[in-house]
Amino acid sequence: MTKQEAFKHRIRARMEKTGERYGAARRVLIEQSNRGGRRAWVAEPDMSDDSLRAATGRGWDEWCDIIDAWPGNRDGHTAIATYVRDELGVDGWWAQTVTVGYERITGLRLPYQQPDGTFSAGKSRTVAAAAADLKAMLIDATDRADLFPGFETELRSRPASKVVRIAIGPGTAQIALDALPDGRTKVSVVHDKLPSFDEVEQWKIYWSEWLEAIDES
Repeated sequence: MTKQEAFKHRIRARMEKTGERYGAARRVLIEQSNRGGRRAWVAEPDMSDDSLRAATGRGWDEWCDIIDAWPGNRDGHTAIATYVRDELGVDGWWAQTVTVGYERITGLRLPYQQPDGTFSAGKSRTVAAAAADLKAMLIDATDRADLFPGFETELRSRPASKVVRIAIGPGTAQIALDALPDGRTKVSVVHDKLPSFDEVEQWKIYWSEWLEAIDES
């Protein structure tokens, strides 16, 4: 079990015991861990400690200590990234990397959470259908209804766009279709603007099953 999975399990257990909502239970456990004298990582950052140190001169715990000591560390993603860039001299891309990692480690940002507070779920699979045929079905209202039974959908991209954007459920799915030399298609789905962390797992399951059904049809 990864650190992230173990921490999520602890949050769920506390929720069942106390009746707290996810965010409240998470905050309590973070505070309890930090009082123990060592930094508890709520979630793993995308980049390794060695890679970050090689690029910025500091590892994750050092960056977290520096940002924690800054009075504006709860002013939001943009404020932290600006501070790291302008006051600490880190280039823009790396300032963003440090900020996102800090937010994940400290629990300010949950896994799959975007800077605006919404969440994103993604899935991909190589399917037997031809890219052109699948795109034609996605942009046609009647065919799209067959592809997504039980859901109201709306096309949000132009027919000629490479990535098909469809409003579905509580967000928008971006579906990229990459034709392969053997006639199959790599389908990559990113479902943005999901309102909560709980929605992520639900939609990851949905898209996994949807891609499997597409491959078998």
